[in-house]
Amino acid sequence: MDGTGGVDGTAADRFDTGRFEASRNRLASLAYRLLGSAADAEDAVQDAFLHWQAADRHRIKVPEAWLTKVVTHLCLDRLRSARARRERAAGAWLPEPLLDGDPMLGPADSLEQRESVSLAVLTLMERLSPPERAVYVLREAFSHSHAEIAEILGITESASQQHLHRARRRLTAARRGEVDPADARRVVEEFFAAASSGRTERLVALLTDDATAISDGAGLTGRLLRHDSPRRIAAVARAGFTPSDAKRRFAGGAPAVHYAVVNGTPALLFVVGDQVIGSVTFDLAGGKIATVRGIAAPARLVRLADAWRRHEPDAPLISRW
Repeated sequence: MDGTGGVDGTAADRFDTGRFEASRNRLASLAYRLLGSAADAEDAVQDAFLHWQAADRHRIKVPEAWLTKVVTHLCLDRLRSARARRERAAGAWLPEPLLDGDPMLGPADSLEQRESVSLAVLTLMERLSPPERAVYVLREAFSHSHAEIAEILGITESASQQHLHRARRRLTAARRGEVDPADARRVVEEFFAAASSGRTERLVALLTDDATAISDGAGLTGRLLRHDSPRRIAAVARAGFTPSDAKRRFAGGAPAVHYAVVNGTPALLFVVGDQVIGSVTFDLAGGKIATVRGIAAPARLVRLADAWRRHEPDAPLISRW
């Protein structure tokens, strides 16, 4: 106590820090959906904490609303920055994958909330303007009313509704609905078995007619690698999934290959020791594979690799690839 019946400054600071920490996971989840990068999301939340510390907190009536507004605008500033525009325009941007159970993936109670954090939606959100992106995330993932969104963004309710309509229209292609987990695993395991054994016809049969494959080239190419026909994807998968001594040297050892769930979608993880060195995710449609995403740039796998080290995995599909 401060001698006057009040709480001393140190105790008040601890109380206010606790209020911020209680919102940290929600704020990080908001920032991740807006930015598509766990590292950038963590930076945005830390910047919000500095704003919180500097603010006159006695004048903040609803801390959760205040913090939501601060984080949203910090993320919009990042999306509008010259650096972000250069990175995304260069054609080398992909969302950062997260392992199932990561708190950044929440909330995940509704289909809309789960879809808003899928790699397909995060990728297509690059086509949205920053306000459209913000309205979509605040409405679909966090169930804010248009009145609340208007106050957060400093726009009218009508503008919020228009932004949401445009965002939903542009993201329609990424919304594929729920997939049975057992079916998803079966299809991905079949794809891996066919690719690693060189069975081209089986690979083609597992792909939709308009299937797409995207890879970051382990961060070595400077641009994303794209393939847009089933036969071309099959050829690339056959070459990529067939083990060799050269690949093992590049990987730093013989990886174990694990089935996992990443951003709500089936995935294969290549793991050397306790280090994830590659993630391949699969979007399914109608029981077939519609999109394959290969991510191996170390900077994109930092948080996933850290989560994996704390994870209790199932037995690997292959213990030494």
